[in-house]
Amino acid sequence: MANVFRDRLLEGKVAFVTGGGSGINLRIAERFSEHGASLALMGRTQEKLDRAVADLGVRGGAALGIAGDVRDYAAVETAIQRTRDEFGPIDILVCGAAGNFPAPVTGMSSNGFKAVLEIDLLGTFNACRAAFDRMRKPGASVINISATFAFTPTPFQSHVGAAKAGIDSFSKTLAVEWGRAGVRVNVISPGPIDDTEGMRRLAPTEEARRRTAAAVPLGRLGTRDEIADLALFLCSDAAQFITGAICVCDGGLSLVGSGGLFGS
Repeated sequence: MANVFRDRLLEGKVAFVTGGGSGINLRIAERFSEHGASLALMGRTQEKLDRAVADLGVRGGAALGIAGDVRDYAAVETAIQRTRDEFGPIDILVCGAAGNFPAPVTGMSSNGFKAVLEIDLLGTFNACRAAFDRMRKPGASVINISATFAFTPTPFQSHVGAAKAGIDSFSKTLAVEWGRAGVRVNVISPGPIDDTEGMRRLAPTEEARRRTAAAVPLGRLGTRDEIADLALFLCSDAAQFITGAICVCDGGLSLVGSGGLFGS
């Protein structure tokens, strides 16, 4: 998909992205780089981050990759401080690190449920908490990545739904608490997005992909570019009066429910 934004909307800004080595989060980072932002990516695998940083450099933006676990507050704080030391105050924070594996409640261990909550929800808290004192205020923007499972009950996704519902609620509270400091906090809630690890796990066969796409009112899966463009809008000056919003990007699927999708 062609980039629908023509100007370098983020020239001179600094963005920190968790889970930035792949998938939706990497595409968001690429879009930000294309618009002039300096990027810091945090993820679990340095090799994957190094490949992403090399690609961002080709696109023209300064970038660094920092390996670490978002469940470890000290590691997150160190990564964000390094970003500030390298590039300056944080203008944009994207919390996108996530865990997922399809499983029914009776087929899931306590540790498995806990792991997803800690990566998704605790990881979001850690990044937001560590970043606040290192943000440019007023003017900073936080984008937390959720999912429609937060409000659409979906088989085999109880752990993800619980974690994402927590992210949605947490983000709304942050929007209220941090508004006076001039920090906006919004949520992107993607539906079925093609060419992502989530879709490969939830719809592993061509028939499952076809069935999922057919259930979407717009008749297709979403793209990583569409999520990246939404993120760009939310952290741009065009969205200066938007905070506390849950921005659903799912082709209308959540309006009709998940039904028997994803393995049921």
